Amino acid sequence: MSQTTGLSVDNTAAAGVLSSDAIKAEDIAAGRYDGASLDTWLVNWADVSMRALVFKGFIGEISRHGDVFEAELRGLSERLNQANGRVYQRRCSAGLGDMSCGFDIGQSGFSTEAVVHSVEASRSLHFENLSGFEDGWFEHGRVDILSGPAEGLTGAIKADRVLDGIRTVELWSEIRAPMEVGDQVRLIAGCDKRSETCRTKFMNFQNFRGFPHIPGEDWLMSVPTRSGVNDGGKLKS
Repeated sequence: MSQTTGLSVDNTAAAGVLSSDAIKAEDIAAGRYDGASLDTWLVNWADVSMRALVFKGFIGEISRHGDVFEAELRGLSERLNQANGRVYQRRCSAGLGDMSCGFDIGQSGFSTEAVVHSVEASRSLHFENLSGFEDGWFEHGRVDILSGPAEGLTGAIKADRVLDGIRTVELWSEIRAPMEVGDQVRLIAGCDKRSETCRTKFMNFQNFRGFPHIPGEDWLMSVPTRSGVNDGGKLKS
């Protein structure tokens, strides 16, 4: 275990054998403990009320070999390595439904619950009788698993298409737990972060957190010209 008094990252690792029903190998493989908070105490075994906190942090990567697992423990100063602030870009920096966005994803037409009709490698989900949503409506959205072995896990939607009455939702990566026919899921509409989508699909342009009119790289090489409109008006209506 390595600890410092400055802002450098404290780090350690914990290794053990899965011998308790409270921690299951399936839960570790599914990533349910990734990022979990962790406190380490120095305790008097004869009187457990006598204790001192020696480490506070969270779990990083977990590797498992058979019944043996090793968890990387990261100190709180690791959080300081995360980038903060906003970036000047044309697309929105908010997440759909978060505090910055302010959109209610629970309202009718933007989320729905469905039953999985068939599944391929926990990555492609197929649904029957899921009408009322146009092709691609859930693309860039999210799927929440509500039942089955993968209950509580989520996945990011890469593609959403409808063919012959069957809706296929393809995820960017596999759900890290088995998915079965009959599992209940919640599909949430997707946002590609463009200003046009925010205005026409969600009617939430007043909360758009991008800069759609910021000049592009072509403006670096632009020169005055007599052609076109040069009246000082807006670039876009």
